[in-house]
Amino acid sequence: MKPLHALQRLVRETAESAVMPHFLQAQASRKADGGVFSQADLAAQEMLVSRLPEIVAAPVLGEEMDAGAQRDLWARHSHSGLWVIDPIDGTNNFLNGLPHFAVSAAYVAGGVPHLGVVFNPAADEMFSAECGGGAFLNGRPLPLRRTAGKTLREALAGVDVKRLRSARLAGSIANFPPFASLRAMGSSTLDWCYLAAGRYDVYLHGGQNLWDYAAGALIFTESGGCLATLEGDDFWSGRHTFKRSAVAAGDAELFGKWLGWIRQNQ
Repeated sequence: MKPLHALQRLVRETAESAVMPHFLQAQASRKADGGVFSQADLAAQEMLVSRLPEIVAAPVLGEEMDAGAQRDLWARHSHSGLWVIDPIDGTNNFLNGLPHFAVSAAYVAGGVPHLGVVFNPAADEMFSAECGGGAFLNGRPLPLRRTAGKTLREALAGVDVKRLRSARLAGSIANFPPFASLRAMGSSTLDWCYLAAGRYDVYLHGGQNLWDYAAGALIFTESGGCLATLEGDDFWSGRHTFKRSAVAAGDAELFGKWLGWIRQNQ
């Protein structure tokens, strides 16, 4: 079985056996940094940590691990190869009964993702990509719809305003948005997949964790989208690994206009 197909099967199995049985029943716990998690997060991570090396023999870096262990794993294995997982991205949604969350897994080597799967079990949507092989939703090539010819003023934007470090940019977004409408749905991995599918036109995030973008940004890149960071460097440059900002759009012309507006308002 091809590694991507094996990964899809494992992620689905994890969601069905370790995540969904707890949906609408899980209780919230607090991390030391104030973030929330549930027993479902821990159960899903445990399953993925034990099974992913059967697909590609490499260590696993998970969201629910200690920060020091995460950075050590990245420092020692990001070039030789490791798995990066988010057992439940959108835990707040999951705990509150909102059916917008996902299990995410990516295989990273040379500092960039080569395999990526994001699965929303509540919607039965499996997004996947392999480097150089295109991106898919339940087997259908992405994007599902094209945004070519759309103006920035007509665009549907995915924006996480609260993580923007520039008060000027956040104020401009809030008071003088250049787009038609804004969505902030609480799952970064699914944000990338919605961009890849053409459900969002443009995207902005002030700083994502490694596990928030590892699989999703690969899926978006393989769909043909354009992306950069607020700092101006190439998205895959290797800088800001554990807190990477994102500026993106599915259409190259729209991306240029969106990025230009952001640079003027930072």
